[in-house]
Amino acid sequence: MADKPAIVLVHGFWGGAAHWGHIITELNRRGHGSLHAVELPLTSLADDAERTARMVRQIPGPVLLVGHSYGGAVITEAGGLPNVTGLVYVAAFAPDAGESPGQITGTRLVQHRPVRAFAAQPAPGSGSLGPWARAVAPPAPSEQP
Repeated sequence: MADKPAIVLVHGFWGGAAHWGHIITELNRRGHGSLHAVELPLTSLADDAERTARMVRQIPGPVLLVGHSYGGAVITEAGGLPNVTGLVYVAAFAPDAGESPGQITGTRLVQHRPVRAFAAQPAPGSGSLGPWARAVAPPAPSEQP
């Protein structure tokens, strides 16, 4: 296990560290011994990236950051640390450095105060997920005749 990097799992906006439970169990079964899941405060992208970076700095040796959904933006921001050897995006935002999910989706809610994004989401069952869904899973291009 010494030749494998530590894995730090970063949850999405509507998740928590506990949502990685089954993944942690499976990765451990496959021989990955150094597994960590960050619990994000979800107060801002900067705060979430700092919480993640603080965990990464406590791990000796190489670290692989894995982000789901909003966690992709977090690992992009925290991924510049010297011991981070790779970033894995699992159905996640994959922004350029310094780019936020709000810039990708065309909204300011996630960029400045992610907790406010709850209010911007349509009611369950409305059939529309708005800009967030278009950014994560854009519509397929029309078929050419």
